[in-house]
Amino acid sequence: MTFLCGVARLNVRNSVRISANQEELVTEPLLLHHLKRNKLKVVAIDGDLSVVHQDSVQFDSELPEFRTQGGVHIHADKLTVTSPVLMWVKALDLLLDKMKRASFTFSQVIALSGSGQQHGSVFWKKGAAQTLAQLDPGQHLSQQLQDSFSVQDSPVWMDSSSSQQCQDLQKAAGGAMRLAEITGSRAYERFTGNQISKLQQIRADLFQQTERISLVSSFAASLFLGGYAAIDYSDGSGMNLLDIQAKSWSQICLEATAPNLDQLLGAPLPSASVLGPVSSYFVHRYGFSESCRVVAFTGDNPASLAGMRLHQGDVAVSLGTSDTVFLWLQEPQPALEGHIFCNPVELQAYMALLCFKNGSLTRERIRNQCAAGSWEDFSDALRETPIGNNRNIGFYFDTMEITPPAVGVHRFDPNDCEVSGWSPKVEVRALVEGQFLSRRLHAERLGYSIIPGTRVLATGGASANKQILQVLSDVFDAPVYTIDLSNSACLGSAYRALHGLVAETGVSFLDVVKKAPEPQLVCTPNPAAQQVYDQMLKRFPQLEERVLQKTYA
Repeated sequence: MTFLCGVARLNVRNSVRISANQEELVTEPLLLHHLKRNKLKVVAIDGDLSVVHQDSVQFDSELPEFRTQGGVHIHADKLTVTSPVLMWVKALDLLLDKMKRASFTFSQVIALSGSGQQHGSVFWKKGAAQTLAQLDPGQHLSQQLQDSFSVQDSPVWMDSSSSQQCQDLQKAAGGAMRLAEITGSRAYERFTGNQISKLQQIRADLFQQTERISLVSSFAASLFLGGYAAIDYSDGSGMNLLDIQAKSWSQICLEATAPNLDQLLGAPLPSASVLGPVSSYFVHRYGFSESCRVVAFTGDNPASLAGMRLHQGDVAVSLGTSDTVFLWLQEPQPALEGHIFCNPVELQAYMALLCFKNGSLTRERIRNQCAAGSWEDFSDALRETPIGNNRNIGFYFDTMEITPPAVGVHRFDPNDCEVSGWSPKVEVRALVEGQFLSRRLHAERLGYSIIPGTRVLATGGASANKQILQVLSDVFDAPVYTIDLSNSACLGSAYRALHGLVAETGVSFLDVVKKAPEPQLVCTPNPAAQQVYDQMLKRFPQLEERVLQKTYA
């Protein structure tokens, strides 16, 4: 479970200014907080966007009274997964106190923003707005807000207990595909709208006590604002409630979810909106400046896109236990797989997110089986086999895949006949090529296209292997750069705080972050690769459909 908060910290006598030619951003130090699933983290960065301070609070170890494991409670049915709202509040108390003891100069903070783990929800009890507006700086937030939530344990992204509500929502919307066209995603159990519907149906008493519903991101913003913060377009896209084209709540989805829901959610706002000044509570308790502004918070995935500083046409590929693909889109094509969100840094653009469960663990299995457990031998196999693997194509799903929903190992020869096995070197290349062909195919189905200047930004454990990245570059026909994403959502939060201060003047997000460190070029595509993989991509969807038919036969 995560929420993040980014804070732009400048000299209190200055403001963020862009010179007339927009060439220079005049800043002093910046700061950001980052609440991960198991901890709350703070990172300070200076005017050159370099990290100068870090600290954190671990949920399980530093807040043992909440009895969480990995920051969550897994309930007896194994489907319901929640986190204590008060734990997040108390973690913020602890972190700010740590910063105060470290003599951090809160008075220099002129703007703050942040992000929260997507799909989590917070249900504020009637009367909580008055409590937020009248916080006593002599007491911690957790002391004053302990009775402010109608639901003490919030449903989070791991929850999968709302299947019936998903079915009901899709039926009301006219089917899964129609819901995806409206909201950017088919119905998912973890999405906030379905969690709201479940609460309203099974705990109507708690729903009746609720005066406002926040996402984790807007909840965190509310703490700093001293009042209910609006949900931003980007994080609101992960609720199965927002019409991502109209950028307003879908009436069909609202009515299918709960009564009077538009009043409980409030109107959504652009992600770069300045919500107002920081609460007087933080001014008097920690020494924040009264002029400090709160910029709308967003989800952790949109904040990561901001932290990676993706451009139009870029794709980011995280090569970890699961592989994740982030896309910047101008013309999205919602589908039954993947997610389309409003872009957090460009009002007229979109972002897409795809997750592939069979990532590095599958690569490690093939390494052990075909390369004697050696990454060096694995790399040699890629180096010594031809681009296109002599037209052999493989699908490797050790566990049930998310995109596409298939399982098993399936090998096809140049004539599209299924075969039982290959030589070790062919197997290695078939695995890597098959994974990246799948990433590209499903990205294109959501509206992605390679344009002049397209870059692939790679991160995660496998991004250390240059031969794997060379295949990635060849398949996507674009140069591959490596980038450190360990603080991407944190940095994105701070970058967005700066951008929020100047967005209304027409200054672009990329102008604001041009001082940030650039990703490092690792490899460029082989000139012969484009023709080979264009031909393979014509066969790949048909073979994938055969795999799906076998899975559900």
